[in-house]
Amino acid sequence: MQNFKRSIKLCLRYRWTVVGGVLSALAVAILWGANIGTVYPFVEVVFKGQSLRDWVDVEITKTQQLITDQHAEVAKLNNQQKTAPSEARSALARQVELIEIRCLADQKALEGLQRMRPWIHTYLPATPFATLVWVVAVLMVGTVVKSGFLIISTIFQERLRQHGTLDLRKQFFRRTLRMDMGTFNERGTHELMSRFTYDMDQLGNGLGILFGKALREPLKMAACLIGAGFICWRLLLLSLVVAPLAGFLINRLAGSIKRANRRAMEEMSQIYQVLSEAFGGIKVVKAFTGERYERWRFSNKNREFFRKAMKIARYDSLIRPLTEVMGMITISVAILAGAYLVLNQQTHLLGLKMCDRPLSISALLLFYGLLAGVSDPARRMSDVFGHLQRAAAAADRIYQMMDREPTIQNPVRAVKLGRHRKALTLSGIRFAYPEGDEVLRGIDLEIPFGQALAIVGSNGCGKSTLANLIPRFYDPTHGKVLIDGVDVRDMRLGELRGQIGIVTQETVLFNDTVINNIRYGTRRATREQVIEAAKRAHADRFIESQLDDGYETNCGPQGSRLSGGQRQRISLARAVLRDPSILIMDEATSQVDPESEQVIHRVLSEFIRNRTTILITHRRSTLELADRILVMDAGQIVDIGTHEELIRSSAHYARLFQQHAAA
Repeated sequence: MQNFKRSIKLCLRYRWTVVGGVLSALAVAILWGANIGTVYPFVEVVFKGQSLRDWVDVEITKTQQLITDQHAEVAKLNNQQKTAPSEARSALARQVELIEIRCLADQKALEGLQRMRPWIHTYLPATPFATLVWVVAVLMVGTVVKSGFLIISTIFQERLRQHGTLDLRKQFFRRTLRMDMGTFNERGTHELMSRFTYDMDQLGNGLGILFGKALREPLKMAACLIGAGFICWRLLLLSLVVAPLAGFLINRLAGSIKRANRRAMEEMSQIYQVLSEAFGGIKVVKAFTGERYERWRFSNKNREFFRKAMKIARYDSLIRPLTEVMGMITISVAILAGAYLVLNQQTHLLGLKMCDRPLSISALLLFYGLLAGVSDPARRMSDVFGHLQRAAAAADRIYQMMDREPTIQNPVRAVKLGRHRKALTLSGIRFAYPEGDEVLRGIDLEIPFGQALAIVGSNGCGKSTLANLIPRFYDPTHGKVLIDGVDVRDMRLGELRGQIGIVTQETVLFNDTVINNIRYGTRRATREQVIEAAKRAHADRFIESQLDDGYETNCGPQGSRLSGGQRQRISLARAVLRDPSILIMDEATSQVDPESEQVIHRVLSEFIRNRTTILITHRRSTLELADRILVMDAGQIVDIGTHEELIRSSAHYARLFQQHAAA
């Protein structure tokens, strides 16, 4: 429950909302007990044909007479003690002590009645029926007011729930964006989406329950228990003798519910994975008629979730019967013990003192009514345990992700670096992904500022991995990446990546306008600067002439409303606007048509001047932009030189070039 407590603290920051919620819940509880309290005047006064004025006069007279009789009895017993044998005196003294205790209790009751008498005679009706009307009116007003406070309590409850989940979502999203690329590759977006949606909903429901039922219902129970305690607290303790056992059993059951919920949430993340893969790869699914297989996969995961959900349901189903059985035992003990005391007008049960004065039938009925008033909140609380355990399991999963520290972090004391002007150096680089083989081995490379370096090699040789080390998407296992002699690990990530522009094979556009996609990463750029960048990327013409709303056209999810060439040019315009000192092009023209490729190359031939450029490609037209070409194989540098030099001296490069020329 520790992580669930952390989410509760987010809600507690909204102090006035918490105070309002607690006070309104307390008002509901007090009025709940007060409404049950109207049982007493119904039974004791109205049904005996009396008004409250008659009742208080009769009670005062009866109590005064009872006190007089008790004094007389004490005097009689004291006289008997004088003449009684020594062995009988202790018994007589014990009787005197009991009568004096009862007399003291009656005296306190008399004082209370005498204080109430002027108020009752002044403000309450004089006839039995008018008294009945007054009691009913009080009951109705109390119910209406209680309902009003219940509405207020529910609103405060929802505010706290929404505030808590809102803050937690923001924190979770902020922390997730800070995580390094390895976390996203390891967990996958389906796992993150499951925790952002399903788990967050379960946690939000738990917070709503906590500040709603879990707050109101125990207060209602407390109000009734306090009322019953005023009537006869010893009888109340006797009635609640099974409460510790019930608490122990429910606590054991709660642990099982939490574990079952955690497993169900893990299964839900697997369902998200199937959905993400099937919908994300729908083109492949349809092309290879994989619909039946995807249905089978989805059905299997659904069945697993169903089995775990049913296990939770079985655990949940035990809570209400358990509370009802324990409640019935409590009521049964109270009925038997209370009936014995009233019917025999006793103050002791099995030698144990239960009360100072014998209970009246009206007081006992009110006692039973208050215990019954405990049962309804207890029944509602049986639903709370499952929700809270589900929320606790969700909190564990959410905070498990939030508490992970990214391996790529800003240095404690960052080195300030101006705009890159000298050289990009990779020294003794070795790299392996977690629990994987080494991908890069002994890379030593220096790229002077302003030079364009193309990297070629077979798939899986480490080209993209090498490029990913420069913006610190990953850190090398051994070695250093230096910009102008400064290790990138000694620079702030924002400053480092602010100098780097990246255009990849899979163009990433967001479901936003064209202008906002170009301005992404350079949010302060003016409209004029965006248009100028689009012109330099040869994108302005098609944006203005082919898109319905020009720069305000929405690109659609992942840029789906644009062609591949249009997406790539917008991506290039984004890089142009950023004006990076280091440009990384990772197979940027491999999926565009020849016409778009020619346009992009014209842009690049101008744009790469006076900036360090890394081109990952096999295309001859792109290689022509490079000053040097680096040949990689199996994570190592095989050769480096110009195209003409490598064709003559490198058999590996010549073979690669011929393969891609033929393709």
